Amino acid sequence: MRLKSFVLALAASTAFTAAAMAADPIKVGLSGPFTGGSSSMGVSMRDGVKLAFDEINKAGGVNGSMIQLIERDDEAKNEVGVQIAQEMINKEKVVATVGFINTGVAQAAQRFYQEAEIPVLNNVATGTILSKQWPDQKTNYVFRTSANDAIQSSMIAEEAITRQGFKKPAILADATNYGQLGREDMTKALEKLGTKPVAVEKFNIGDTDMTAQVLKAKEAGADVILTYAIGPELAQVANSMAKLGWKVPLIGSWTLSMASYIDTSGPNGDGAMMPQTFIQMPSTPKRKAFIEAYQAAYKIDRMPSPVSAAQGYDSAYILAAAIRQAKSTEGRKILAALENLQEKIEGVVTVYDRPFSATDHEAISPNIPVMGLVKGGRVIPAHAEDVAGDKAMRVKPKS
Repeated sequence: MRLKSFVLALAASTAFTAAAMAADPIKVGLSGPFTGGSSSMGVSMRDGVKLAFDEINKAGGVNGSMIQLIERDDEAKNEVGVQIAQEMINKEKVVATVGFINTGVAQAAQRFYQEAEIPVLNNVATGTILSKQWPDQKTNYVFRTSANDAIQSSMIAEEAITRQGFKKPAILADATNYGQLGREDMTKALEKLGTKPVAVEKFNIGDTDMTAQVLKAKEAGADVILTYAIGPELAQVANSMAKLGWKVPLIGSWTLSMASYIDTSGPNGDGAMMPQTFIQMPSTPKRKAFIEAYQAAYKIDRMPSPVSAAQGYDSAYILAAAIRQAKSTEGRKILAALENLQEKIEGVVTVYDRPFSATDHEAISPNIPVMGLVKGGRVIPAHAEDVAGDKAMRVKPKS
C-alpha cells in the first residue's frame, strides 16, 4: 500500500513538474519609444505586437507555452536602448526581441543581441545598414519587416523625378542617424536618375521653425522638397513653407504618414507623399479584421502610425512561427527557422512565403510598398493603380 501511494505521489509530482515546465512563458523583448516625438510610431508598433501575441496566446500559445512580452521605453535615445538591450539579455533572459523605431537606437543596441545570439525582428527602423551591420560575421541575428531606406529613397526619387518630372529637388533631413543615412540613400537614388539636389539642409530634433532651411531651398530654385525626418519636425517644414507662401510638393520617407505630422501641420500637410507598406484601408479580409481588432482593443479610429502597427503585428506572427518550427527557444535554432521558414503567413502587409534566407534578412522587397498621400487628415493611396494593387496584396518574389 505504501509502495502504491509512493508511486502515485511520484507520478503526480512528475505530472505537476511537467505541466509547470510546459507552462513556463516564452519571454520576448519589446522596445521602442513610447514617449516623446517618436511615440506615435512606438506606441502603434507596440500595440500591433501586443494584439498579435494576444491572439497567439488565446489560440494556445507556441509549443504549449504562452508568450510573455517584456516592454521597455527606449525614449528614442541610443544610450537608453543600449541599457535596455543589456537588461533584456542578462536579466530578463529574452529569447528574441521585436521593435526598434529609430535607426540610431537600433545601430547602438542590436550588437548586444548579435553577440548574445538572440534574434532581432526589427519591425520599424529603416536604416539600410541595419540588416547588414556585421558583413564579416558568419551569422546575422537581425531580421527586418520594414521597407529599408534604399527601397524608399528609390521610390521617392522615381516619384519626384521620373513620374512627376521635377528637375530641381532639395533635400531636407534631420541630423539623426536616420536622417543623415536617409539623405545619403536619397542622394544616391537621385544620382542614378542623373539628378543632383540644388540644396541640402538639415535640422535638429525638437526644432520648431524650419524657415531658414526652407528659404534656402526656395532661393536655390527647388521645385520639390524631399525629406528624411520624423513627424513633429516634418510638420514644421510644411508649416514654414506655408508661412513663406511657398507651395511646392513635399515627398519624403514613410514618416510623413505619422499622426504627429498630419495633426501638427493641419491643412498645410495635405498633399505630402510617401512610401507605405500599409495604408489603413480594409482592402483585404485580413486587413479589415486587423483594423477592426486594433480599433476595438485600443478604442481609437485612426491608428497614430498604421505602418508601424501593421509591421509590428506581422513581426510577431513571423517570430511565433519560427519558434514553433524550431521547437526550441535557443537562438541558433530560431535563427535557422527564420532563414528557412516553412509556414506561409498571411500578414497585414503581405503574405510571407519564406520571407528570409541565409543571405537575405529583409522581408519587404521593392515591389511591396506603394505611395501614400495625405488628404484630409488621413493617408490614402496616391495613385489609382495602387488601389487595385493594394487589394491584390503585393508579395515578395521568390528568389
